[in-house]
Amino acid sequence: MGSFGDGLYAYLLPVYMTENLKASSIEVGTLFAVVNLLAASTLLLAGVIADRYDRKKIMVAGWIAWVPAPLFFALARNWTEMLPGMVLWGVWLGGPTVTAYVVTSASKDRLTLSFATISASWSLGYVISPALGGYLASKLSMRVVFILASILYASAGLILSLISSQKPAIRKPESHSEENYSFFRLLRIKRLLMLSLFFASVMFTLMLFRPFISKFLADVYGYSQLEIGVSGSVLFLGSSVLGILIGRLGDRGRKSYALASTLALCGLSLTLLLASRDFRILIITVFLAGCSYTLWSLMNAIVGPLAPEPVRARWASIPQTVSMFSSIMAPYVGGVLYGVSPYYPFEVAIVMVLLLALLASTGILEVAEPKHPQNLML
Repeated sequence: MGSFGDGLYAYLLPVYMTENLKASSIEVGTLFAVVNLLAASTLLLAGVIADRYDRKKIMVAGWIAWVPAPLFFALARNWTEMLPGMVLWGVWLGGPTVTAYVVTSASKDRLTLSFATISASWSLGYVISPALGGYLASKLSMRVVFILASILYASAGLILSLISSQKPAIRKPESHSEENYSFFRLLRIKRLLMLSLFFASVMFTLMLFRPFISKFLADVYGYSQLEIGVSGSVLFLGSSVLGILIGRLGDRGRKSYALASTLALCGLSLTLLLASRDFRILIITVFLAGCSYTLWSLMNAIVGPLAPEPVRARWASIPQTVSMFSSIMAPYVGGVLYGVSPYYPFEVAIVMVLLLALLASTGILEVAEPKHPQNLML
């Protein structure tokens, strides 16, 4: 429900900013940088409170924060008036909270598949919605699309309130004490920091080009809002299908190999995007590009099991927060590159994802799940 509402406009938003609000590529990048800044800040906050309070309530609160965001978009008359909505859209309380909830609830031998299934379920909401959003925008207006998205966000929060509560385990003074697992103490865990820096590089690369895909299709290839919406639907269909396959691969083999394969596939899809404007080729291209949306779930599957339950959300919030902080400037950089040439953000991203895939394939990201997290202190 929630992802369906998000998909109605998220894929078309850069085009709306450009065509309706007359925003430049740099201004579009700036708006998405604001989202990343707020996301990074709220991920850290969520990691702290999700280890103290009912995780279900925190996830519901995250949806409530999103409800007014598209309404601000609907009222905006220029790109600066988009800022309040972008701030609310950047509230990501669900990141480490969902990670902790799933790791605590799911079977350990199917953890990667569990995260991939959640990612695929989220993507399923996007399979129809971008095409529908493009159709409604072309026949009615984007304001109608934004209002409908707000209603669906509220509905998602109500549905989520029906799931089981999950309160963190009570800390025992003799073991997992608060001071042993303070945020700054966790930052001293070198392997966790290494994983955080790697995924920070991944997120920077993704946010370098992702906000400009629909804009590229409109500016360079001349596709309409409806055609761009259809391509968005295919992209998230690819995310859903490939996410399940990648999740199974990660559980049956090494998670780092699943990660490397996903990054390589992402590079291939971007290469195809730049190689042909043929809509039939584009459909294949965006289907493969959907794999990029599974990278977040792979990060959670690799990092999550390392955490002790009393600080699981805070532990998961570290790579998520570092990743989002690293990506704050990525849309702005992408906007600058796009202003020079629409091809540049994608060409730079191709090189980066292939290098990251090569690094992941070496297996250096594989960290055995420890019996005692102190064993990771180096």
